[in-house]
Amino acid sequence: MTTRPADRPGPFGLAIALAAAQAAFAATFRGPRVRFWHRMTMTGLTLGTYALALRAPLRETRIRPRDVVLGLASAASLYLTFHLGDRFARRYVPSGERDIADIYTLRTLRPKPEIGARLATIIGPAEELFWRGYVQEGLMAAFGRWPGSAMAAMAYGGVHLVTGNFTLFGAAGIAGAHWCLLYGAGMPMGALIVSHVTWDVWIFLVQPTGATTLQPEVVA
Repeated sequence: MTTRPADRPGPFGLAIALAAAQAAFAATFRGPRVRFWHRMTMTGLTLGTYALALRAPLRETRIRPRDVVLGLASAASLYLTFHLGDRFARRYVPSGERDIADIYTLRTLRPKPEIGARLATIIGPAEELFWRGYVQEGLMAAFGRWPGSAMAAMAYGGVHLVTGNFTLFGAAGIAGAHWCLLYGAGMPMGALIVSHVTWDVWIFLVQPTGATTLQPEVVA
Protein backbone atom coordinates (compact mmCIF):
# COMPACT_ATOMS: atom_id res chain seq x y z
CA MET A 1 0.00 0.00 0.00
CA THR A 2 1.40 3.41 -0.97
CA THR A 3 1.02 6.43 1.27
CA ARG A 4 0.53 10.00 0.22
CA PRO A 5 3.47 12.31 1.04
CA ALA A 6 2.54 14.78 3.77
CA ASP A 7 3.00 17.81 1.52
CA ARG A 8 0.57 16.61 -1.17
CA PRO A 9 -3.17 17.44 -1.03
CA GLY A 10 -5.63 14.80 0.17
CA PRO A 11 -9.19 14.16 -1.07
CA PHE A 12 -10.82 16.57 1.37
CA GLY A 13 -8.52 19.46 0.49
CA LEU A 14 -8.96 18.77 -3.22
CA ALA A 15 -12.75 18.71 -2.92
CA ILE A 16 -12.76 22.08 -1.15
CA ALA A 17 -10.33 23.53 -3.68
CA LEU A 18 -12.31 22.41 -6.72
CA ALA A 19 -15.62 23.58 -5.25
CA ALA A 20 -14.07 26.97 -4.46
CA ALA A 21 -12.62 27.22 -7.97
CA GLN A 22 -15.97 26.42 -9.58
CA ALA A 23 -17.74 29.06 -7.50
CA ALA A 24 -15.02 31.62 -8.13
CA PHE A 25 -14.99 31.11 -11.90
CA ALA A 26 -18.78 31.27 -12.04
CA ALA A 27 -18.75 34.58 -10.16
CA THR A 28 -15.90 35.90 -12.34
CA PHE A 29 -17.50 35.17 -15.70
CA ARG A 30 -21.16 35.62 -14.77
CA GLY A 31 -20.86 38.88 -12.87
CA PRO A 32 -21.08 42.40 -14.34
CA ARG A 33 -18.76 42.48 -17.32
CA VAL A 34 -17.32 45.91 -16.55
CA ARG A 35 -15.66 44.55 -13.40
CA PHE A 36 -14.38 41.33 -14.95
CA TRP A 37 -10.69 42.08 -14.33
CA HIS A 38 -11.29 42.99 -10.71
CA ARG A 39 -13.08 39.69 -10.11
CA MET A 40 -10.48 37.70 -12.07
CA THR A 41 -7.73 39.23 -9.96
CA MET A 42 -9.55 38.37 -6.74
CA THR A 43 -10.07 34.81 -7.98
CA GLY A 44 -6.35 34.53 -8.62
CA LEU A 45 -5.46 35.96 -5.21
CA THR A 46 -7.88 33.60 -3.45
CA LEU A 47 -6.91 30.39 -5.24
CA GLY A 48 -3.21 31.19 -5.33
CA THR A 49 -3.15 32.00 -1.62
CA TYR A 50 -5.02 28.78 -0.86
CA ALA A 51 -2.37 26.77 -2.69
CA LEU A 52 0.54 28.60 -1.08
CA ALA A 53 -0.96 28.27 2.39
CA LEU A 54 -1.47 24.52 2.15
CA ARG A 55 1.62 23.41 0.20
CA ALA A 56 4.93 24.53 1.66
CA PRO A 57 7.00 23.49 -1.43
CA LEU A 58 5.12 26.05 -3.51
CA ARG A 59 6.38 28.82 -1.24
CA GLU A 60 9.92 27.88 -2.28
CA THR A 61 9.23 28.47 -6.00
CA ARG A 62 11.96 30.45 -7.73
CA ILE A 63 12.39 31.47 -11.35
CA ARG A 64 15.90 30.69 -12.56
CA PRO A 65 17.50 31.36 -15.97
CA ARG A 66 16.77 27.83 -17.12
CA ASP A 67 13.11 28.27 -16.15
CA VAL A 68 12.90 31.38 -18.33
CA VAL A 69 14.23 29.49 -21.35
CA LEU A 70 11.90 26.53 -20.80
CA GLY A 71 8.92 28.76 -20.13
CA LEU A 72 9.44 30.88 -23.24
CA ALA A 73 9.80 27.78 -25.42
CA SER A 74 6.65 26.30 -23.92
CA ALA A 75 4.68 29.52 -24.49
CA ALA A 76 5.87 29.71 -28.10
CA SER A 77 4.75 26.16 -28.86
CA LEU A 78 1.35 26.78 -27.27
CA TYR A 79 0.94 30.02 -29.23
CA LEU A 80 1.54 28.15 -32.50
CA THR A 81 -1.04 25.56 -31.45
CA PHE A 82 -3.56 28.33 -30.84
CA HIS A 83 -2.94 29.85 -34.25
CA LEU A 84 -4.09 26.57 -35.77
CA GLY A 85 -6.98 26.33 -33.30
CA ASP A 86 -8.11 29.87 -34.15
CA ARG A 87 -8.39 28.98 -37.84
CA PHE A 88 -10.26 25.78 -37.05
CA ALA A 89 -12.72 27.50 -34.69
CA ARG A 90 -13.49 30.34 -37.09
CA ARG A 91 -14.09 27.93 -39.96
CA TYR A 92 -15.75 24.89 -38.39
CA VAL A 93 -17.31 25.96 -35.06
CA PRO A 94 -20.68 27.66 -35.71
CA SER A 95 -20.18 30.21 -32.94
CA GLY A 96 -16.39 30.37 -33.32
CA GLU A 97 -16.08 33.85 -34.80
CA ARG A 98 -18.47 35.33 -32.24
CA ASP A 99 -16.87 33.44 -29.34
CA ILE A 100 -13.37 34.62 -30.23
CA ALA A 101 -14.51 38.23 -30.60
CA ASP A 102 -16.23 38.01 -27.21
CA ILE A 103 -13.03 36.76 -25.57
CA TYR A 104 -10.90 39.51 -27.05
CA THR A 105 -13.43 42.18 -26.11
CA LEU A 106 -12.34 41.61 -22.50
CA ARG A 107 -9.02 43.28 -23.27
CA THR A 108 -10.85 46.55 -23.95
CA LEU A 109 -12.36 46.77 -20.47
CA ARG A 110 -9.24 48.17 -18.79
CA PRO A 111 -6.02 49.85 -19.98
CA LYS A 112 -3.62 47.33 -21.49
CA PRO A 113 -0.74 48.08 -19.07
CA GLU A 114 -3.08 47.40 -16.15
CA ILE A 115 -4.33 44.13 -17.62
CA GLY A 116 -0.75 43.08 -18.35
CA ALA A 117 0.26 43.79 -14.77
CA ARG A 118 -2.67 41.79 -13.41
CA LEU A 119 -1.88 38.84 -15.69
CA ALA A 120 1.85 38.87 -14.93
CA THR A 121 1.84 39.44 -11.19
CA ILE A 122 -1.30 37.67 -9.97
CA ILE A 123 -3.52 35.83 -12.43
CA GLY A 124 -0.97 33.82 -14.40
CA PRO A 125 1.23 32.76 -11.43
CA ALA A 126 -1.81 32.00 -9.27
CA GLU A 127 -3.33 29.68 -11.88
CA GLU A 128 -0.14 27.62 -12.06
CA LEU A 129 0.27 27.46 -8.28
CA PHE A 130 -3.33 26.36 -7.84
CA TRP A 131 -4.08 24.15 -10.84
CA ARG A 132 -0.71 22.46 -11.26
CA GLY A 133 0.97 22.92 -7.89
CA TYR A 134 -2.05 22.03 -5.79
CA VAL A 135 -4.84 20.35 -7.79
CA GLN A 136 -2.69 18.31 -10.17
CA GLU A 137 -0.24 17.40 -7.42
CA GLY A 138 -3.09 16.00 -5.34
CA LEU A 139 -4.66 14.11 -8.25
CA MET A 140 -1.30 12.60 -9.22
CA ALA A 141 -0.80 11.47 -5.62
CA ALA A 142 -4.22 9.82 -5.59
CA PHE A 143 -4.42 8.31 -9.08
CA GLY A 144 -0.92 8.21 -10.50
CA ARG A 145 1.11 10.65 -12.58
CA TRP A 146 -0.62 10.46 -15.95
CA PRO A 147 -4.20 9.66 -14.89
CA GLY A 148 -3.92 12.49 -12.35
CA SER A 149 -2.51 14.83 -14.98
CA ALA A 150 -5.41 14.04 -17.33
CA MET A 151 -7.94 14.63 -14.57
CA ALA A 152 -6.31 17.95 -13.68
CA ALA A 153 -6.50 19.08 -17.31
CA MET A 154 -10.19 18.17 -17.44
CA ALA A 155 -10.84 20.02 -14.18
CA TYR A 156 -9.11 23.15 -15.48
CA GLY A 157 -11.10 23.08 -18.70
CA GLY A 158 -14.30 22.15 -16.89
CA VAL A 159 -14.50 25.25 -14.72
CA HIS A 160 -14.68 27.30 -17.93
CA LEU A 161 -18.01 25.73 -18.88
CA VAL A 162 -19.72 28.43 -16.82
CA THR A 163 -18.61 31.00 -19.38
CA GLY A 164 -21.12 29.68 -21.91
CA ASN A 165 -18.40 30.26 -24.52
CA PHE A 166 -17.69 26.96 -26.27
CA THR A 167 -14.51 28.23 -27.93
CA LEU A 168 -13.12 29.52 -24.61
CA PHE A 169 -13.93 26.16 -23.00
CA GLY A 170 -12.03 24.37 -25.77
CA ALA A 171 -9.10 26.80 -25.56
CA ALA A 172 -8.87 26.36 -21.80
CA GLY A 173 -8.91 22.59 -22.25
CA ILE A 174 -6.03 22.73 -24.72
CA ALA A 175 -3.95 25.12 -22.63
CA GLY A 176 -4.65 23.13 -19.48
CA ALA A 177 -3.62 19.88 -21.17
CA HIS A 178 -0.40 21.54 -22.36
CA TRP A 179 0.64 22.73 -18.90
CA CYS A 180 -0.56 19.59 -17.13
CA LEU A 181 1.47 17.44 -19.52
CA LEU A 182 4.57 19.51 -18.84
CA TYR A 183 4.06 19.43 -15.07
CA GLY A 184 3.47 15.70 -15.15
CA ALA A 185 6.70 15.32 -17.11
CA GLY A 186 8.58 17.24 -14.43
CA MET A 187 8.77 20.84 -15.65
CA PRO A 188 9.56 23.11 -12.66
CA MET A 189 6.87 25.42 -11.33
CA GLY A 190 9.02 28.45 -12.12
CA ALA A 191 9.12 27.52 -15.81
CA LEU A 192 5.37 26.92 -15.87
CA ILE A 193 4.73 30.35 -14.40
CA VAL A 194 6.94 31.94 -17.07
CA SER A 195 5.09 29.96 -19.75
CA HIS A 196 1.63 30.90 -18.48
CA VAL A 197 2.39 34.59 -17.98
CA THR A 198 4.17 34.93 -21.33
CA TRP A 199 1.39 33.17 -23.19
CA ASP A 200 -1.35 35.18 -21.46
CA VAL A 201 0.24 38.54 -22.18
CA TRP A 202 1.33 37.69 -25.72
CA ILE A 203 -1.88 36.11 -27.01
CA PHE A 204 -4.19 38.49 -25.20
CA LEU A 205 -2.46 41.85 -25.43
CA VAL A 206 0.49 41.75 -27.83
CA GLN A 207 -0.38 39.49 -30.75
CA PRO A 208 -3.89 38.00 -30.65
CA THR A 209 -4.59 35.13 -33.01
CA GLY A 210 -6.56 36.08 -36.10
CA ALA A 211 -7.84 39.50 -37.03
CA THR A 212 -9.43 41.73 -34.41
CA THR A 213 -11.39 44.92 -34.92
CA LEU A 214 -12.26 45.76 -31.35
CA GLN A 215 -13.25 49.16 -30.04
CA PRO A 216 -12.83 50.06 -26.36
CA GLU A 217 -15.91 49.42 -24.23
CA VAL A 218 -14.96 50.83 -20.86
CA VAL A 219 -11.77 52.28 -19.45
CA ALA A 220 -12.68 53.55 -16.04
